Amino acid sequence: MCPRGREHDGCLIDPNPPRTPRLKGKVEQGGVHYVKRNFLAGRTPPQPVDELNRALWVWATHTAGQRVHGTTRERPLVRFQTVEQAALRPLPATPYDPAVWKQVVLHRDCSVCFAQAYYSAPFRLVGQSLWVRGGARTVERYTRDHQLVATPTRARSPGERQTHLDHLPPEKVPGLTLTREACRAHAAAIGPATSDLVESLLEQRPLDRLRVAGRVRRLAQSFSAVRLERACARAAHFGAGDYPTLKRILQEGLDQEPLAPASAAGAGGTLATDATPAAGRYPFVRHASEFVAGLFGGSGGTGGMSAVSGARAARGGAQ
Repeated sequence: MCPRGREHDGCLIDPNPPRTPRLKGKVEQGGVHYVKRNFLAGRTPPQPVDELNRALWVWATHTAGQRVHGTTRERPLVRFQTVEQAALRPLPATPYDPAVWKQVVLHRDCSVCFAQAYYSAPFRLVGQSLWVRGGARTVERYTRDHQLVATPTRARSPGERQTHLDHLPPEKVPGLTLTREACRAHAAAIGPATSDLVESLLEQRPLDRLRVAGRVRRLAQSFSAVRLERACARAAHFGAGDYPTLKRILQEGLDQEPLAPASAAGAGGTLATDATPAAGRYPFVRHASEFVAGLFGGSGGTGGMSAVSGARAARGGAQ
């Protein structure tokens, strides 16, 4: 007997004390035995359930319901129709959902595994043990002190994830909901320079620059959309379309300075203008200085060249 099921149906449970069979209710001592001896006796081989239900209905209304009960001295069917039927309450709107309980641990991705599917829970509970009640329609999650924290619908197939964004850390949500269309739309709303820079990042192959484009877009929250547009225009002027250079322009306030003429930038020996096209076409190509350093035992590499390129591009090629 399930207490939650009886609570769902609105019934009261009067448990029998252990090891006291003499206190069992009349229904078990007499009623169950009467059904076994009278209705079920001699029914071999087993009949289909539909046939048994039809036969049981006839037996209950014409045989069991018409006999004189040994305790009440009344016909059970007459007593039900005149006294008991009016006291009955309607069944619940939804049937009871039988469930399985399991203790699980909330992983750092804010999910628990139950029946080969994954369900989220609030990130504040990461690393703690939770109770999962898995029914046919829902999968409820409870804390160790039985506080309900989530009730989603049950997954339809193994491997499916049921994730609520409210359960995740706020700083993780933008990365999970980021799409290329949203990046393009937001960048276009900021300005043409930002739109061109984001578009160039999204079109790069074979590297996926979606997350970098999202970081560029979020710079507008830290520095304002107007400053981001000026910084993108400055970066494009000197051929530096990488995120670190763009962020450095904003941090150092270089977007507030006037742009140097293109001829002056070239005279200053800007390395970003020469290096960026090759890096865009061949993102995995290593700079020749790495091989020279390997031959002569020196130190150098693409990292040093990129740092010089980004710094000079940020400052407009000034020496």
